[in-house]
Amino acid sequence: MNKNHSFHSEPSFFSQARKSNSDLSGIFAVNKPVGITSHDVVAIIRRKTKIQRVGHGGTLDPLAEGVLVVAVGRENTKLLDQYVKGDKEYIALLKLGYTSETDDREGPITKYNAEIKPTLDEIQNVIKTFIGEIMQTPPIYSAIKIQGKPAHRRVRKGQEVIMESRPVFIKNIEIVKYEYPTLEIKIECGTGVYIRSLARDIGEKLQTGAYLEKLIRTRVGEFGIEDCKDLEKIT
Repeated sequence: MNKNHSFHSEPSFFSQARKSNSDLSGIFAVNKPVGITSHDVVAIIRRKTKIQRVGHGGTLDPLAEGVLVVAVGRENTKLLDQYVKGDKEYIALLKLGYTSETDDREGPITKYNAEIKPTLDEIQNVIKTFIGEIMQTPPIYSAIKIQGKPAHRRVRKGQEVIMESRPVFIKNIEIVKYEYPTLEIKIECGTGVYIRSLARDIGEKLQTGAYLEKLIRTRVGEFGIEDCKDLEKIT
């Protein structure tokens, strides 16, 4: 197992962002902190740059952190899709033995098969089945629109929501660290993959249950975590 990436040792690097000729416009990566939405990041940058035309690519949930690609200025927002269509890389921390209604630590969380403690070999064998093109069902608590409204809003209003499975591509999954009940994995994947769903599905296949405890996106296309600007330092 690769010990170079973990939530306790992952380095936090910030370098000069990619910019156009203007100091207040460009396409660059921001290290989104936990606790705010991707839209909040856009609002903060609008306020700091005083430029209204700001966009982002590849939404991160509020409980996730890491690389968020942002475009400032009209011409740059038109080019944004070209920068975020590449592969993505994540470091995910899963908690086994439990399930979550939201598939992450937001919960509610329910104890599942905590008495089952999979071996490392069993986990490796299960993980292999998720590599390649797979069918994945997005979480019901997601921004995917159902008849024009985000699914999570319908669920919170008590409406029944049924998510349809769709094909996604996972290039590789590597076990970084395993110490029951926590499993840390590195994922390389294409666009549209929900890591929360992956955590849930791994738990189901292990027959222990699992949810996503923590998530760091370390790369989007050509932008790595080392390319990110600190949101607080953007002027």
